[in-house]
Amino acid sequence: MSQDISDSAPTMRSFFANRFVQSIMLSGLFLQIGIWIRNFAILLYVTDMTNNDPYSVSLISVAEFAPIFIFSFIGGAFADRWRPKLTMVWCDILSAASVFIIMITLYYGSWKAIFFATLVSSILSQFSQPSGMKLFKVHVHESQMQMGMSLFQSMMAIFMILGPIMGTFVYYTFGIEVAIAIMGICFVLSALVLTFLPSDRKAEKGSAGPSTHIFAEMGEGFRYVLKNKMLVTLGGCFAVAGLAIGLISPLGIFLVTENLGLPKENLQWFMATNGVAMIIGGGVTMGFSKKMSSQALLILGMSVSVVAFAVIGMTHLLWVALLMQFMSGLVMPAIQIGINTMILGNTEESFVGRVNGILNPLFMGAMVITMSLAGSIKAAFSLETIYITCAALFLVGVFIMVPSLKYKQTAVPQTSSE
Repeated sequence: MSQDISDSAPTMRSFFANRFVQSIMLSGLFLQIGIWIRNFAILLYVTDMTNNDPYSVSLISVAEFAPIFIFSFIGGAFADRWRPKLTMVWCDILSAASVFIIMITLYYGSWKAIFFATLVSSILSQFSQPSGMKLFKVHVHESQMQMGMSLFQSMMAIFMILGPIMGTFVYYTFGIEVAIAIMGICFVLSALVLTFLPSDRKAEKGSAGPSTHIFAEMGEGFRYVLKNKMLVTLGGCFAVAGLAIGLISPLGIFLVTENLGLPKENLQWFMATNGVAMIIGGGVTMGFSKKMSSQALLILGMSVSVVAFAVIGMTHLLWVALLMQFMSGLVMPAIQIGINTMILGNTEESFVGRVNGILNPLFMGAMVITMSLAGSIKAAFSLETIYITCAALFLVGVFIMVPSLKYKQTAVPQTSSE
């Protein structure tokens, strides 16, 4: 039996005493610091170098999200074959190495190499993230999964507030080179912390590796998802939600400057409002998670988002926009926790990587499509029309998910380490 999964009823104390939880949270802390400093420093750097060119700004988002669509399924399939702890450590080490190479390129080459920093870390995360999900299912008791997801969402929400402030401060105080260096150091520290994760299971250590071909395992993953009604429904919801988010994701800065008539720097306060709401929402969701199914959490979150995005796009009043931004952030943990819990609760451990690799591209692929077209759509339509379209797509997602309330979870008993 794994030392991290107790035979007795799990408690809050046992959850925080879990070595996996301690290590993965500290690793996440370092990654959040590095990623947020990178994201805002690169955004400000590119706007300075291109004089606020919308096309160049949208390329940052494409560099971040396009690899998720391309490599997610490949990374998920290999995550099911490789030892998850070792995979996560090496992904962080390779990310750090790529960052320091990019620093050298910045000194001697074109400034456009900065896009490569986002591209490489995004590709490697497609191998690391499903490995983390796989370990989460092994080392965290099933009844504590939603608690764990809530904790992750709370940490991410805190950095929604602190991240833009840190990134802006580092860039304007020290410059882009220092910002990229901090990112590399954070990846190194994350890799170091991950070495303290519980060892990979003996079965994985001792095995000679899968006997089937990688493409055969990919086919098994598709068949596994298609046989599971809950996962198929979630996939449809992912696709329309991706179209909606991609449509408005690059346009936040224009919402601030055009609809509200504020300087672009005020975008950080909208993100801070969203972050505060996510912290509160994470606590509220944790309280409701035992009383509501993960499907109900997801439907509730998406229903509130329909109203919030529609109003944000129509209003020219700062306080109304901030209030709707707060409401959107408040239900975001319900959406994300509902999704992750549905995936883990309806997927066998041996298929976690592939299921993530199939569902994530549905979301990210749809998002990259509308994100890539966002500049052209912005030129042809008003922000009001775009945000209302986003709200309508979320409403379609709600209709897709409603039948799932009648489905029963097809969870497979959790596997324990020896």
